[in-house]
Amino acid sequence: MTNFANSDDRLYWEPKLETQSRAAWDELKLSLLKNHLAHAYAGSPAYRAAFDAAKVGPDQLRSLDDIRRFPFIDKRVLRDRQLAVPPFGDLVAVPERDIVYISASSGSTGVPTASPFTAQDFDEWIDYEARQFWSSGMRPTDRYVHSLNFSLFIGGPCVLGAQKLGALTIHAGTIPSERLLQILKQFQATVIWTTPSYAWYLGETAVKEGYDLSKDLAVRRIFVAGEPGGSIPETRDRIERLWGASVYDYYGLSDIFGSCAGMCEHKNGLHWAEDHILVEVLDPKSGEPVKPGDRGEMVLTTLKKRARPMVRFRTGDIVSFNPDPCACGRTAIRLNGVHGRLDDMLIIKGVNLFPSDVEAVARQDHELTGEYRLIVDRVDHLDRLTVEIEYRHGYNGHVEELSDQFARKLRAVTGVSAIVRVLPPDSLPRATHKAKRVEDRRSGVWT
Repeated sequence: MTNFANSDDRLYWEPKLETQSRAAWDELKLSLLKNHLAHAYAGSPAYRAAFDAAKVGPDQLRSLDDIRRFPFIDKRVLRDRQLAVPPFGDLVAVPERDIVYISASSGSTGVPTASPFTAQDFDEWIDYEARQFWSSGMRPTDRYVHSLNFSLFIGGPCVLGAQKLGALTIHAGTIPSERLLQILKQFQATVIWTTPSYAWYLGETAVKEGYDLSKDLAVRRIFVAGEPGGSIPETRDRIERLWGASVYDYYGLSDIFGSCAGMCEHKNGLHWAEDHILVEVLDPKSGEPVKPGDRGEMVLTTLKKRARPMVRFRTGDIVSFNPDPCACGRTAIRLNGVHGRLDDMLIIKGVNLFPSDVEAVARQDHELTGEYRLIVDRVDHLDRLTVEIEYRHGYNGHVEELSDQFARKLRAVTGVSAIVRVLPPDSLPRATHKAKRVEDRRSGVWT
């Protein structure tokens, strides 16, 4: 792990690792994977039984492609094993005395699943956070406000990455917006981390309360995670213009660790933690790998996490990756963003539609506030999509023109026809953290 003591203008946290060749990355991952599968097999009764049932073992791994011979796990498996062998389940591969920290999922789809860490797991996670923060331009001279939830949430301890880097850190957590704005002003914080929806909401709240974001506050970098919006250029652009700050998207997973990927200052995709997590992008139906750049379900295998290894974990996230080196000189593969989740995907008259596809259209038009809501119902046995949007304050045109224009753009981008309702500003609910954008009246489920 890094023992950082170099000048603030150094480009890389770990130069040799971050700029190595693709061949070197693959060699490193294969070596780590062999050791990790052996650890999982030896330490976890559940993995040992699953590998034996599939007639595979760590000694059969000859290439990275051989990981496809091993069985999948998913959230249901994690939950079932945890309930069967409480408190952590028998996927855990170390004695409980070696576990020093746990995070937990929200439990929004069932019983919360715990994510345990050994001391080594935790230290390596925080070191990676520092590496990723450095790539996004954070330096020891920054004042960083961490405004993510600390209550068992995997994003809470990420603040320690900023401390390891040397920045002044303020552990704000999820406090009322007015109080958070006071903290940002009092300490003249330069970096903040939150969700895209909340970054938008907080900026709008600041303007309404009379703040001049470019003069009263010193925020110059905003890290966002938890929603697809940070990877949508239109959303990122709107937040950046509102704040006069640069927005960097991050991706994390409660069942592994806080940040698995994040943007460098070129913001052309999210650099993946390839020395920690092996990625597969698979066709959800066939299970076959998709071509680089194509969309598929992301399947993850940890390479170092000893407390609870994750072998071929089906995330349910629909993603795409770019394998080409970045202009910054880093060579890790880059996540283009999370385009949606399998369980968030809407099928409208046979066409697959993700809320993020609609968001990109809603935030292109600066006559709109950028807020939106999708309502799906069924009329005469046919699916019907209604999109609600808002015109901005000061708009003097005809709402019918906005409605027609939006419907045409949406159809051109997605192939989906929709009824478009244009509402006055502030008609739609604002999200203080994760936004709920879809009301599916076919089943009564909000997402």
